[in-house]
Amino acid sequence: MPLDSDHSTNMSRVAMKAELLDAETEQRLAYAWRDQRDEEALHRLITAYMRLAISMAAKYKRYGASMNDLIQEAGLGLMKAADKFDPDRGVRFSTYAVWWIKASIQDYVMRNWSMVRTGSTSSQKSLFFNMRRVQARIEREAMARGEELDGHQLREMIAHEVGVPLRDVEMMEGRLSGSDFSLNATQSVDDEGREWIDTIEDDGPRGDELVEEDHDLSALRGWLGDAMSKLNDRERFIVRERKLRDEPRTLESLGDELSLSKERVRQLEAAAFQKMRKYLERHGSEVHNLLV
Repeated sequence: MPLDSDHSTNMSRVAMKAELLDAETEQRLAYAWRDQRDEEALHRLITAYMRLAISMAAKYKRYGASMNDLIQEAGLGLMKAADKFDPDRGVRFSTYAVWWIKASIQDYVMRNWSMVRTGSTSSQKSLFFNMRRVQARIEREAMARGEELDGHQLREMIAHEVGVPLRDVEMMEGRLSGSDFSLNATQSVDDEGREWIDTIEDDGPRGDELVEEDHDLSALRGWLGDAMSKLNDRERFIVRERKLRDEPRTLESLGDELSLSKERVRQLEAAAFQKMRKYLERHGSEVHNLLV
């Protein structure tokens, strides 16, 4: 822990010494990164706002995560913000980055709060990070009115305040107050040593489901292959490069290779998809059922 504290302190000192960017410089660096992929500009932009990331990370120390890990997650959020920032929108980068930094930190905290995933929707995240604060305020207000709330009333008021179903509040209350237990622990001394893991139903696919899925995928691949064969060489090339690569190519890069404008490549792509769609429609509901 001392090493963790020293490291985070050193990072904070370095961040505090970073340059402060005015709006004009910030915009220039953002354009340089977006348009020219200038890594030096990206480095300056991220370094300048690392103090913001560290400041936001510090607010989540109470959730039990190490400061180093929180800072790393905040830094990842900051880099995502820099990569997606559009200076043409007229918004300061710091304003835009706050959302990405906060989202990255909160996702990390929720992933590591428990071995059981706490929640992933925006409403569940809001409940996770605001439940205790809302509960404390409701209890203070009730006390000031001379009222005494039972557990059910309190959970109902929290659900109404946060805007989530009552069952979500009940679930989150258990997550925040409970602790993780091993699935290999025995249920009771009277149960012949049966472990909790023995009571969990296997939710993996059954053998017949796997066979059916393989058959469906094989049929779909065949139909898609036939649809691709109806395209000319240039259309097949565009579809393959745009949709079948692990990292799809941009319209601009394909236009450069084919000596076409970006808009023309887009038109050819749309025409190819229309040809394939018409061919696949011959199979009617069979294709639809496999794709949904």
